Amino acid sequence: MDLQDFFEQERSAGADLVIALVVATEGSTYRKPGAFMLLSSSGRRAGLLSGGCLESDLHEHALKMLADNRCCTNHRYDNRSSDDPIWGLGLGCEGSMTICLLRCRSNEDYKPLTTIFDRFLKNDPTDFLIDLRDGSFTTVDTKTSTPDLIADYFRWRVVPPLRLLICGAGPDADPLLAFAHRLGWKVTLLDHRPAYALMQQFVGAETVKQIELHKWTQDLDLERFSAAVVMSHHLGADAQYLAGLARSKIPYVGLLGPPARRERLLADLGPLALDLTTRLRAPVGLNLGGRTPEAIALSIVAEIQAAFSLNAV
Repeated sequence: MDLQDFFEQERSAGADLVIALVVATEGSTYRKPGAFMLLSSSGRRAGLLSGGCLESDLHEHALKMLADNRCCTNHRYDNRSSDDPIWGLGLGCEGSMTICLLRCRSNEDYKPLTTIFDRFLKNDPTDFLIDLRDGSFTTVDTKTSTPDLIADYFRWRVVPPLRLLICGAGPDADPLLAFAHRLGWKVTLLDHRPAYALMQQFVGAETVKQIELHKWTQDLDLERFSAAVVMSHHLGADAQYLAGLARSKIPYVGLLGPPARRERLLADLGPLALDLTTRLRAPVGLNLGGRTPEAIALSIVAEIQAAFSLNAV
C-alpha cells in the first residue's frame, strides 16, 4: 500500500505509528540508507525494507517501544556471515542494515510524517537531521551538503513520489496508470472528451479531469509534475497539450506515436517547439519490442523510471 494512503488511514483511526528508517548498510542489502516503512500500533504495516525477512521482528520491537513509551531505538541486522538456520531462514543477503525506529504519535501531530506528506503535495523534498539517541529531529536546508551519517546524527532526505500527468484518458492509459500506481507515483489524467474523463474508469488515479483544450492549463499547477505523457490519439488535442507543456518546466515530456507524427506536431508548434528540444521523448518509451497497450505502458514507465533514477532529467 502507498505509504501516504496508509498514513491517512491509520491517522483517521487514531493509531500511533513508528517509522522504521534505514540509517546504515554494509554489503548487499534490499534497501539503502534513507528508505523507510511505517509500522502501526494497530498491527498493520506498509512498505518493505527487506524481502519480508525483517519486518515482523521490527514490528515487535516497534510495539514494545510504544508500550515502553520510548521515542527511539536502533537495531542492527547482520546477515553477512550468519549460519543461524532460524534467523533469516538462510537469507544469504551478505549484508547488514542498521534501522532506527522513530515514534510518531497521534498526540504529537504525527510529526515528522505530517511535514513529509505536506511537502509531497508541493512536490518538494524534505531534509531532516535525526538524533539517533533520542529520535529528535530538525528540518535542514535541502541545499546544505552534509554526510548521511554524522556520529549520532543521520541526514534523512525524503523525496516525493513522481507525479505523472497523462494527457489523454483513452483505454490505453489504464495500463500506464496501473504500472505507475504500483510504483507509488501520483497520477493525474486529463481528457477533453466527457466519455473518457471518468474517475471510476481509473482506479488508483489521484485526479481524473475533463478539460477544455483551449484553456487546459488553467487551474492546473504544472510545476507539481515530474513527467507528462501526451497520448490522446487526436492530432489537434495533442498539439494543444504539447503547446501547454512547452510553456511549462516539466523535465520529461513523452509523446505517443511514430516519428512522422512527431515532426508534424512540432512543425505546427512553430517556435514553441524549441522549448521542448531537450525534454521531449518521442516516440515515448524504451524500445522493449512490445506492441500491446500493456507492453507500451511498461516501456513508458521504464523510460521515466530510468530517466529520474539516472538523473537524466
